[in-house]
Amino acid sequence: MIVVDSVTKVYENRGMTVTAVDDVSLTVGSGEIHGILGRSGAGKTTLLRCLNLLERPTSGTITVDGLELVGLSDADLRSARQRIGTVFQHFNLFHARTVSDNIAFPLEITGVGRSERRARVAELLDLVGLTDRANAFPSQLSGGQKQRVGIARALAAHPSVLLCDEATSALDPATTEQILDLIKVVNETTGVTVVLITHESGVVRRICDSAGLMEDGRLVESGRLADLLADPGSRLAEQLIPVGRPTDSEPSVEYILSFRSESATEPVLSHASRELGLDVSILSGSVEQVGGRTAGRLRVALSRPLDGPDHDRFVGFLAAQGVMVSRP
Repeated sequence: MIVVDSVTKVYENRGMTVTAVDDVSLTVGSGEIHGILGRSGAGKTTLLRCLNLLERPTSGTITVDGLELVGLSDADLRSARQRIGTVFQHFNLFHARTVSDNIAFPLEITGVGRSERRARVAELLDLVGLTDRANAFPSQLSGGQKQRVGIARALAAHPSVLLCDEATSALDPATTEQILDLIKVVNETTGVTVVLITHESGVVRRICDSAGLMEDGRLVESGRLADLLADPGSRLAEQLIPVGRPTDSEPSVEYILSFRSESATEPVLSHASRELGLDVSILSGSVEQVGGRTAGRLRVALSRPLDGPDHDRFVGFLAAQGVMVSRP
């Protein structure tokens, strides 16, 4: 488990003060894939670098697997970092080393013996699908293959946490999907907790269990995706499955419906229309695969405004079908 408690990171430069991370608190459960979504400059990368203390927070604490990192000595911090692997946006491979030697590097610097290194490298090459490229050099690899090497290297020392710094932003869409699927497989097979930062909502939709939204250094919203998508007022849900802005229709007849799993494939609106004697028009929204589950958000308009009892009946009927209802 990762617990970030009131972390702030302030930079001083030529008399200017910049708060890159502003009082962020966050909990990531063991074995989760947690995405941090935000635009460039939102503070995502700085927060990620604080998680392994490549950037030391100005204030606040960071606890990983029960160990508080900020107060550690340099020697203890070096030891703790062995349990935190990092995958970089631009791969950061050693160009004069083969694929196998790149993966073995973290084991070399921690004194792991040669035979044990070879066994671990072979295991990781198989995991990331690069056994046939073991003796290739980075210049002979595609971007996706380079990132597979980066993932294998980050896993070499059996970390409990894997940090992914925009790990797919340098890749084409098809390769991005392959790398995300690999990260998901790694998570499921090793139990490693994954924290990834991205500016692409599709990355969060594809593999994350939970997520947070950062703006101007602050974490403005976070939670499990299933809960966020069921919350009609969620800003993060609006980025993952947009329903758009209100139309010019009468406000009292527009609603936002949020649903997931079984409700997403059932004819719930048809049932509601027949049951309540309403015509229901879908104005915008969509149904998506989010974290491997079907979820959706729709903006709908009714054929007439509903009074108190009718409104309660409409909301209650849909709630019984697993659909959350709110006004836009």
